[in-house]
Amino acid sequence: MKQLFFLLTMLGIISSCTTPSGNQSDGNVVLVIHGGAGTILKENMTPELEAQYIAVLTSSLQAGYDTLQKGASSLDAIETAILIMEDSPLFNAGVGAVFTNEGKNELDAAIMDGKTLAAGAVAGLTTVRNPVLAARAVMEKSNHVMMIGAGAEKFAREAGLVMVDPSYFYTENRWNGLQRALEKEKMELDHADTTASIRNYYSPDYKFGTVGACALDNYGNLAAATSTGGMTNKRYGRVGDVPIIGAGTYANNRTAAISCTGWGEYFIRSVVAHDISAMMEYGKLSLNDAANKVMMEKVPALGGDGGLIGLDAKGNVTMPFNTPGMYRGYITKDGKVVVKIFKD
Repeated sequence: MKQLFFLLTMLGIISSCTTPSGNQSDGNVVLVIHGGAGTILKENMTPELEAQYIAVLTSSLQAGYDTLQKGASSLDAIETAILIMEDSPLFNAGVGAVFTNEGKNELDAAIMDGKTLAAGAVAGLTTVRNPVLAARAVMEKSNHVMMIGAGAEKFAREAGLVMVDPSYFYTENRWNGLQRALEKEKMELDHADTTASIRNYYSPDYKFGTVGACALDNYGNLAAATSTGGMTNKRYGRVGDVPIIGAGTYANNRTAAISCTGWGEYFIRSVVAHDISAMMEYGKLSLNDAANKVMMEKVPALGGDGGLIGLDAKGNVTMPFNTPGMYRGYITKDGKVVVKIFKD
């Protein structure tokens, strides 16, 4: 892994001097991805683990790029990119998803076509290997936008998607994370007032890891998709912003494609993804200005945190976040890969 880390560094994949803030490119990006935002600190990460994250993010970008190079749609590109992250235990999506309070993995996903505004979303899946495929099936093979739980799984099965035993999603790291959350919660309930306990239940360490992708294809069409396992220790059928079109996921050729990651309750209340689009369409703000206005001002003002990625029809990208770090990256028309994890 040390050799891989050195190689990626030499190739210039880890960082790029062309984007001083890490938030905006020079307008030729075709694919941007994220792997979640949160308390991601360089001092807490080994070079080997950092190299693993960089390798998977790079692979995701390259696979999506290759799909676009073959003339496929932006929908195909984001699906390809997200599948790689859903199949990696490094991220809170697909295999490696976090556990609910009941010790289950419940998965959500959404996808949206910027050309037609068609969208599909799923929530509370427990046996669909790749939720992003289920979201796309809802969009393309049903008259609905969102399906949840057992009904969504029945639909996915009938659509021919790969189904798995719930144990497929298990990883020891995520299971241990639930045990730590449960123990912390027990201690807080024993020693803190109810309000403090509710607040601390949503620890920043337990709610990030969502993956997402936005793409611009050769035909000028945008698309966005997001996939997540939600929050560690989440309760009672809780659903976050990811599968809610306009909150955690949105795409419109007239403005931009957006995918969010963070404290979902605040992204829902702020309708983050659509708010950025509206600021661009009606307020004539740039993608970067609109995204920063929402992510760095409006969401924190309510008490929320996280990050997002966005891509407009001109190939401009934005990647703002108000947490210590966010797994993120993009690839340009000429195949240049930029991957970042920490604040610049």
